[in-house]
Amino acid sequence: MPGTRGADQGDSTVARRSATIYDIARAADVSHQSVSRYMRGLDMRRSTKEKIEKALETLSYRPNLTARALITGRSHRIGALTHEVNQYGPGLIIQGATSAAREAGYLLDVIALDMGDTNDLNQALSQLLQYDLDGILAFASTDSVKAVFEQTDFGVPALVAAEEEDYQVETSFDRPGVGQLVSHLVGLGHERLLHIGGPETYSAARNRLRAFEAALAHFGLKPAGVAHGDWSARSAYQAVMALPIGSVPTAIVAANDQMALGAIHALGQRGLRVPEDVSVTGVDDTPEAAYFTPALTTIRLDFKEQGKNALVALLNEIGDGGEHPSFLPAPTLVLRDSTGPRSTGATNP
Repeated sequence: MPGTRGADQGDSTVARRSATIYDIARAADVSHQSVSRYMRGLDMRRSTKEKIEKALETLSYRPNLTARALITGRSHRIGALTHEVNQYGPGLIIQGATSAAREAGYLLDVIALDMGDTNDLNQALSQLLQYDLDGILAFASTDSVKAVFEQTDFGVPALVAAEEEDYQVETSFDRPGVGQLVSHLVGLGHERLLHIGGPETYSAARNRLRAFEAALAHFGLKPAGVAHGDWSARSAYQAVMALPIGSVPTAIVAANDQMALGAIHALGQRGLRVPEDVSVTGVDDTPEAAYFTPALTTIRLDFKEQGKNALVALLNEIGDGGEHPSFLPAPTLVLRDSTGPRSTGATNP
């Protein structure tokens, strides 16, 4: 009929531009007010909801953040501040938070800070807040960074995501997973265990040291020593090379995989075999851990899940989240070739 546009022609016209709630309403044969209620997640009749969802699929609808902001009063944008995005764990945490934000219909704007620059945080905040954010997720690894974040008025709902101090570790030494490593080594007959910890300004390093000491105490043992590195392989290498003659332990529990690598290299240079003479363990389960020589026994930490949990916790603060998960998922012991029974005839160079 002249002047009448066919259904196929109408659909193709909509497909060439972004569909609006009015397009969706016409396709679903409902009111645009019903579509608006659906977009806001409000209750409605099941039959109406099914019509709208079918129309969304037919029109290949993709939500427009600006339009959604007008409907909901929210920008659906979250700012993320981090200061170690180039590191293995923090990088994966950001990935997890980004994926979780996307699944929740949010855009995550990530800014990596130089915490050595006192003006950097203020500049980053000025840059972020111009986007009318719904919230800010601030990832902090060190005491100083956490203190800066906690003293900052972000102006919007904010969550400082940091590993909490585990002061109850004496009764629950498995939280960071180090207790599982100690139990494994003691089960192999080891009694002289050395810990190579991370920097003391990191709560994660302090928690791992507490867990190491508490686990040994559980078995009636004392540490054979504690050295502190800076998370790098070089720092652990230097720590092991500096051990006095005759004081090399039968097992080393490094606070991360990189330091375990440095310890293994130093032991080799001192003429000791891993694990025949000294067993070595790490924490993190980095992708390279399975390819160390020997392959590394370690604790697997789900960093992406940590990022997701932090994002969900912030959404709860905003009022758009669900169940409040723990920031730290349960650790998993990964057994490989770098640990073995205690040697009774090893030399101690």
